Amino acid sequence: MRFATDDFSDTTQHLQFDVLIIGAGIAGLYTALHIDERHSCCILTKEDAEVSNSWLAQGGIAAAISLDDTPMYHFEDTIIAGAGLCDEAAVKVLVSEGPSDVRRLVDMHVPFDLDSDGELDITREGGHRRRRIVHAGGDATGRETVKALAHLVSLRKNVTFMPHNFCVDILTDDSGAVTGCAVLDSTDTLYIIDSPNVVIATGGIGQIYKVSTNPSVATGDGLAAAVRAGASLKNMEFIQFHPTGLWSDKRENRAFLISESVRGEGGLLKNADGIRFMVGQHELNELAPRDIVARAITRELMKRGEDHVFVDITSKPREYLENRFPTIFNECLKRGIDISKTWIPVCPVQHYLIGGIETDLDARTGVDGLYACGEAASTGVHGANRLASNSMLECLVFGRRAAEHINGRLEHMETVPFSKLPDVKKRPVVKRDFAEIRSEIQQLMNDYGGVLRNEKGMTKAISRISEITGELEETFFSGRNYIETLNIATLSLEILRAALARKESVGAHYRED
Repeated sequence: MRFATDDFSDTTQHLQFDVLIIGAGIAGLYTALHIDERHSCCILTKEDAEVSNSWLAQGGIAAAISLDDTPMYHFEDTIIAGAGLCDEAAVKVLVSEGPSDVRRLVDMHVPFDLDSDGELDITREGGHRRRRIVHAGGDATGRETVKALAHLVSLRKNVTFMPHNFCVDILTDDSGAVTGCAVLDSTDTLYIIDSPNVVIATGGIGQIYKVSTNPSVATGDGLAAAVRAGASLKNMEFIQFHPTGLWSDKRENRAFLISESVRGEGGLLKNADGIRFMVGQHELNELAPRDIVARAITRELMKRGEDHVFVDITSKPREYLENRFPTIFNECLKRGIDISKTWIPVCPVQHYLIGGIETDLDARTGVDGLYACGEAASTGVHGANRLASNSMLECLVFGRRAAEHINGRLEHMETVPFSKLPDVKKRPVVKRDFAEIRSEIQQLMNDYGGVLRNEKGMTKAISRISEITGELEETFFSGRNYIETLNIATLSLEILRAALARKESVGAHYRED
């Protein structure tokens, strides 16, 4: 399928920018701040900047900035967590350039937490053998970083911010080079943004799953549009399930995350009988890499026939917990859980897409003029399993490198090309119950594409989702609900097919068979 829409014949409005960035999380904002101010730049986002995975990120940003740490130590931890499948060149770029990007954030007045001496407060998370995580607002690093970067972007005269606009398709010329994007505005009216440089920074795919820490907008739109434009996806089988989503007996649109930092500061995993089941399963116990902890919890739940275990942080005083984890403390308190006195009920939830759009070290995809950074990209740094707090660092390093490459390209471009609208075959208009279709896909992905997988289950899910995808592709319905549902179906198939093809268990991909 080349395009999700067939409405091009009614499209008349064109806007033009030198650079179009899709997504207003840390990756998109940081990229925009590194585009030369001589060039016009548009940041397009489906909702506001507050609705993104970046905004919700709790833990922090990993970088070798302490005196007892080095980029080589960070490199080694990343490689170990990635189960041998990391791109070593990409990891070297990440860990060597990352410290300077964190220092840039300090210079940009991101309000990182400080210790009693007025220095950056550096903590430790799962898989890290040294303390190298900087954080802000206690457990609100993403929110505080996005706020600071968004403020700086608002001061840039060359940057236009366009919220409530949805990228539907990426447009290319006869040679396959990017010329712009087809966009739906808040009234579901289609228009074109012409740009020879498009950066996909749309985040993850959480809404493919029944329970996710991702917001409702995380339907994989950037990845699906990139596939339709001819880009390649890589490592889509590697889906990171955070081991400690806050358990609820009610269906929620987004699972609240109990950050790994809680375990980093002494939280213990226990079953309902108070037994620490991680002891002996890994040398780091509760601080083992996320995939190991998620599988251990899943098996414990299956063995006991229960739906949650617990994090016990009651060893810490209330005042400490209120200051170190204000977001978590207050959210739990709203639900009747005083974490200074009561264990926190948790279970594994979909959290992060480790794979994504395949890119090189400058964030370039296989489509000329199309870039990807952040969670939407597969840079190779995470391998089979993302090391905690490397994700925001990846946004910074490869977002900046994308901007630097684009600046170089624009030195040799005289004008913004005008997109020639494609001649698309009309499809019959059919209105469907898109909420019901999404729910069925989410249940299939939860059952057969989750923490534990097997050939029989994945084959069953592929068969049914293929039917759904075929029906969606053969028909059309104007509006965001149709496009999002199509994107969810498309990417679910990509994940399952990649998982079925990888026979061995490695990292976040685990085959029971």
